[in-house]
Amino acid sequence: MKIAHLTAGTGNFHCGNCHRDNALVRALRANGHDAYLVPLYLPLVLDEPSATPEAPLFAGGINMFLQQKLPIFRRTPRWLDRAFDATRLLRFVSQFAGMTRARDLGEMSVETLRGTDSHQAKEWNRLVEWLAPLQPDVVALSNGLLAGLAPGIKRSLNCRVVCSLQGEDSFLDSLPEPHRSQAWAGLAATAGHVDRFIGVSRYYADLMAGRMQLPPEKMAVVYNGVSLETLAPAAAPPPVPTIGYFARMCHGKGMHLLVEAFILLKERANLPGLRLRLGGAKTAIDEEYVTAQEARLIAAGVRGDAEFLPNLPAEEKAGFLQSLSVLSVPATYGESFGLFVIEAMACGVPVVEPEHAAFPELIHATGGGVLCAPDDAGSLAAALEQLLLTPGLAAELGRRGRAAVEKEFSATRMAREFAAECAVTLQK
Repeated sequence: MKIAHLTAGTGNFHCGNCHRDNALVRALRANGHDAYLVPLYLPLVLDEPSATPEAPLFAGGINMFLQQKLPIFRRTPRWLDRAFDATRLLRFVSQFAGMTRARDLGEMSVETLRGTDSHQAKEWNRLVEWLAPLQPDVVALSNGLLAGLAPGIKRSLNCRVVCSLQGEDSFLDSLPEPHRSQAWAGLAATAGHVDRFIGVSRYYADLMAGRMQLPPEKMAVVYNGVSLETLAPAAAPPPVPTIGYFARMCHGKGMHLLVEAFILLKERANLPGLRLRLGGAKTAIDEEYVTAQEARLIAAGVRGDAEFLPNLPAEEKAGFLQSLSVLSVPATYGESFGLFVIEAMACGVPVVEPEHAAFPELIHATGGGVLCAPDDAGSLAAALEQLLLTPGLAAELGRRGRAAVEKEFSATRMAREFAAECAVTLQK
């Protein structure tokens, strides 16, 4: 089967969706499918080599913004557009993405959902023209915000379109009105042009099916998977109890709750030498939030027992996870999956997560962690303390998690199920 997978990049920080999509396409190719990973907007930042490094970037972020705001750029020659799509330039401007006004994000989101009928039609039509010689059987869209491309793709390429759903709700709900309502309406309007939607968890599939008013036969579930080539358990546990965090360093991921729980545990003094390691993506707009968390640790007199390790190189992620006794990313919003959960389990590290969104589903499916009350630093501290004071239990949960990832959450399994869902659309 020939599959073109369209994935939006971030330009300057690691993104779970990008990692998942790259692992998916790599596994599809290993399983014998003719699959392509096609980057959009900004260059991909990956923790493994790109599945298809030869694929050019389309719909570069600078061109998309200019064509949205200034009509003259909807008619500029390709040589000028190509200059704005230079990788170095896109990576540079991506550092200032937080400077984009909420209104601009809303306008861009609504317009993107119009696809080849939008102000950025020139960019999307160039993508469709590049795809045409490939003659894909299926074009896969990384997330619902790209679903507006489906009508133009099907009209021009006569192929099937599948669309993954992962995290759109929190972004769309953050847009100001009237763009929030317009974007949700635009996403729902794409349903008739997408052959199959694929949720990354049952929780999220059900949530989005309701919000988009999708019939049951339109929705499938394929759990995310990870490559096990570099993720493996450590040879020995860390010499001192170590709590870890590995996700975007922002409020929504709940880093402040973990900092508060750590301070509570240090005050109880039941865990000599207890340390906290905080890793993950940090952008310019996260700086104030991260600085505030550091100030809380200083005020509590425990800054010396905590490490901030933002934007770790990809090759250091496995070592970071292996250095932990337990991982927790106590997200405060409805996490659609949480790839960090599976990555930690792949390294034999148990997790503590809030009992909401996709987390209960993942914990029950793997047996690799425990749940705590959402948005409750005290409950989080108690769950962490239980695991750290009973290392035998933590080790057993780590073994269960690793076994479950090998069986049910590998990239190979994800690719097999994803291909099966694509095949279903070809039979219609």
